[in-house]
Amino acid sequence: MATALYRRYRPESFADVIGQSHVTDPLMTALRTNRVNHAYLFSGPRGCGKTTSARILARCLNCAEGPTDTPCGKCPSCIELSRDGGGSLDVVEIDAASHNGVDDARDLRERAVFAPARDRYKIFILDEAHMVTPQGFNALLKLVEEPPEHVKFIFATTEPEKVIGTIRSRTHHYPFRLIPPAQMLEYCESLCVSEKIAVEPGVLALVVRAGGGSARDTLSLLDQLIAGSENDAVTYERAVSLLGYTHSALLDEAVDALAAGDSAGAFAAVDRVIQTGQDPRRFVEDLLERLRDLILVAATGANANAVLRGIPADELERMQAQAKNFGSAELSRAADVVNSSLTEMTGATSPRLHLELMIARLLVRATGGAPAVAVAPVASAPAAPAKPAVAPAPAPAPKVEAPVAKPEPVKEAPVVDEPKVVVPTGPVGTRELLEAWPAVLEKIQAKSRAAWLVVVSAQVRSLEEDVLTLVFSNEADAASFRPQKGVPGGVHEILRQAIIDTLGVRVAFKVSSDSSATAPIDRLTETGSVPVAEAPVNAPREFATPAAKAQVEEPPLPEEPPADLDEEPPFEEAAPPASDDGWDVVAIPGGGAPAVLEDETVVEEVVVVTEVAAPAAPAAKKLTPEQSAQEDARYGEAVVRELLDAKFISEEVTEPIAVVSSEPADEA
Repeated sequence: MATALYRRYRPESFADVIGQSHVTDPLMTALRTNRVNHAYLFSGPRGCGKTTSARILARCLNCAEGPTDTPCGKCPSCIELSRDGGGSLDVVEIDAASHNGVDDARDLRERAVFAPARDRYKIFILDEAHMVTPQGFNALLKLVEEPPEHVKFIFATTEPEKVIGTIRSRTHHYPFRLIPPAQMLEYCESLCVSEKIAVEPGVLALVVRAGGGSARDTLSLLDQLIAGSENDAVTYERAVSLLGYTHSALLDEAVDALAAGDSAGAFAAVDRVIQTGQDPRRFVEDLLERLRDLILVAATGANANAVLRGIPADELERMQAQAKNFGSAELSRAADVVNSSLTEMTGATSPRLHLELMIARLLVRATGGAPAVAVAPVASAPAAPAKPAVAPAPAPAPKVEAPVAKPEPVKEAPVVDEPKVVVPTGPVGTRELLEAWPAVLEKIQAKSRAAWLVVVSAQVRSLEEDVLTLVFSNEADAASFRPQKGVPGGVHEILRQAIIDTLGVRVAFKVSSDSSATAPIDRLTETGSVPVAEAPVNAPREFATPAAKAQVEEPPLPEEPPADLDEEPPFEEAAPPASDDGWDVVAIPGGGAPAVLEDETVVEEVVVVTEVAAPAAPAAKKLTPEQSAQEDARYGEAVVRELLDAKFISEEVTEPIAVVSSEPADEA
C-alpha cells in the first residue's frame, strides 16, 4: 500500500519548508547562536507546517552534532525523528484534544522530572494546544514558566487566542501563514517530476486553487488525482470532474456570450451547468474567478503571464481577447454583479433562480445600456408649464452642456439684465395670482419646507393694487407668517420672493386668521375677484341663547404695549389703499429693515387685519341691570315658545298634582 504523498515528501529540515521563511530563518539563527528558548508556540492554518517544524526543531536540538540549524540525518536521534522513523523516547508528542485535563497535566509534570533517556533534551510537543482546558493550562503554568534545564515545550495550534495569556506570554510565538500559490505551484511541479507523472496544462492550477494555500490539502488532492489516473497521466477533464470546477470551455462560452450580449448563448450555458449536475454556486465562483483574471489581463496586458501563473498560453490569448471585448469598466461592473449574486446565493433554496437572474442583470449592458445614453438627456429636459411668458435668463449660449436637439425657441420678452423673472402680459390681479399659486408654492417648497407648511394653509382672498390679502386657518400659522422681531427674513419674505420670481410683482401683505371671513380660493367671479360670503362679514349674528353667543364671540385683541424708545425702530407700514371690505390695517412693530427693490422707494411689510363693527349698525341703547334681566327673561320665553312650541304652566288649566313620597311605604 502506497504512503500518502504529503507523508512521503514531509520536510526533514528547515531548508525544505516552503512558504514559511519568516519562521524558519529566525529559528535557524537562534539555533546557530545557541539562543533557544525553553517554550515555543507555533500557530497558523491547517497543513501549513506547524507540527513538521516542531519535529524539525526537535531534531536540530537533539542532533549529535547540535544544537544545529541543519540536522545531520545520520545520528540515532535524527534517524528516529525522520519521516520514516518510529519516534524517539525523548521527544513526546501529545494530542491535546484527548489529553486536555488537569490529570493529564499532572502526568506530564511527573514525566518532565525525569532526565532524557539518551538525547540532550526531553521535548514535549503539544498538538492542538487550544483544546487544553484553562484548568489544564493552569496546572502546567509553573512547569512552563520554570522548567528543568533538560525540558523544552513546543505548542502547536490553529487558534492561538484560545491559549491562555499566561502561557502565551512565556513562549516565543511564531505565526505560520498559508503558502503562496506560486511557490505551491512550483512545489507540485517538482513532485510530479519526482513521481514521473505527466499532467496536462491547467491541472496543477486547479489543484493549487483547491488546496487553498495548505500544503497538506494540496498534496492530498494531487495524490487523489494521480491515484485515479491511468498511464501515469492526469488529464484536464478528469481534474475538472473530480475537483468539481467548471470546465474552461464552458466558462469561455458564458463569458463570450455575455461580452457579445448574446442572451440565448448565455442562458444556454446556464442550462448546460444545470443539466450536467454542477453546483450553481460553484459555477458563480468560477465565473467570478474568471472575471478577476480578465481584469488582471486588461490591466497588465502582455505581462499577464507573470501574474497569472499556471494558465496555458492558448487560454491566456483567449482571455486577452475576452478582456478587450468586455472593456475594463464593464468587467468591473460585471464582477460586482457576480459578487453580489454569490452573496445572495448563500443558503438560497433555489440557486438556479439566482443564477438566471444574475445572467439577466449581466446582459443589461448589451440590451438596455445603449438606448439609456441617448434618452437620458431628453428625459431630463423640463416640460414647458402653462404659465405666463418667461423672459430667458441672461446666460450665454456656450453654457449648454449637451448638444441635445431642442425645439425652436419661442420669441418672448427681451432679455433683461436683472435676475430671471416672469414678465406678466397684463395687470396682475387675483385671478392671475390664483392661476400661478401652485407654481409659487412649488418655489417655496424648494426653498424652505417649513415656510411651505405655513403658506400652504393660507387662502388667497384678493390681490388689489399690489396688496395681497391672505387668510390663515388658525392664529398659529398667521403668527408664523408675520415677521419676528430681530430675525431677518422670514416666511413672508420667502413668499414675496416666490411671487416676484413667478409673476414679477412685488406685493405687500394683509393677514388675518379668521377663516370665516373669506371664501375658498377656487371660487372666482368673472371679474377675477373673490366674492364674500352671502351674509355680510360684520353683520350682527343671532344666537339661540346668551350662553351660545358668549361661546362664539371672540375675546377682544389685547392692546399692544408701546414700543421702547431704546429698541430698534418699528417696522414701517406701507400705505395700502383704502379698503371697503371691512378690513382694518394695523402695523406690526419690529422685524428690522424691510426688503425693497432697487428701483423702488416704497417700503412694504406684513400687516395684521382685524374685523371692525359694520358702520351701518346703530349703537345699542344702554340698559340698567333690572332692564337687562327683564330682557333676558323675555328672550328666554321667546326661545321656549318658538323652538320648543311649549306653554308655561300659568297659561294652562292645571289639575291638582298628587305628591308622591320618595320614602318606601311601611309593610302591613
